[in-house]
Amino acid sequence: MGHRLSKIATRTGDDGTTGLGDGSRVSKDDARIAAIGDVDELNSCIGVLLCEAMPSDVRDALTRIQNDLFDLGGELSIPGHSMIQESHLAQLDAWLEEYNATLPPLTEFILPGGSRAAALAHVARTVCRRAERAIVALGRVEPAGVNEAPRRYVNRLSDLMFVWARVLNRADGGVDVLWGGPSQPE
Repeated sequence: MGHRLSKIATRTGDDGTTGLGDGSRVSKDDARIAAIGDVDELNSCIGVLLCEAMPSDVRDALTRIQNDLFDLGGELSIPGHSMIQESHLAQLDAWLEEYNATLPPLTEFILPGGSRAAALAHVARTVCRRAERAIVALGRVEPAGVNEAPRRYVNRLSDLMFVWARVLNRADGGVDVLWGGPSQPE
């Protein structure tokens, strides 16, 4: 799996290209690099979320997800390589079922917000959706070089981040921030 970095400033990217895990070089605005970058940003958003107070079981799951996302980025960096498996998807599905079962049914749309942790979970959710769009776009231009598991993983993860935002609001003693309906001009 690629090279471990011992030197950070290599200057090899000064020409506008970057290296993939298989040793090939592509433009820094390549669809593959955009997808890898969005997954990396998502992982960073989760890192910021982990700075907040939250239930230990959610913290443990988010830490596991950060490792999964690192693997997902690695998979994207090597065309045709596979690291995300059905077991990763099954774990997300299990968490979705477990945590959603603790929440009251939705009767209104929810606005991002409430506690700081919940708001950050919503930010991670939206970055996750962007990563999903980037993976879909990459699959359109390189269908043979992208497995379906990464796309499915981020799709499920965005749903889980929505559920966890609701869980985190309750853990902080709050509730969902509900949409008030269409705004009326004053």
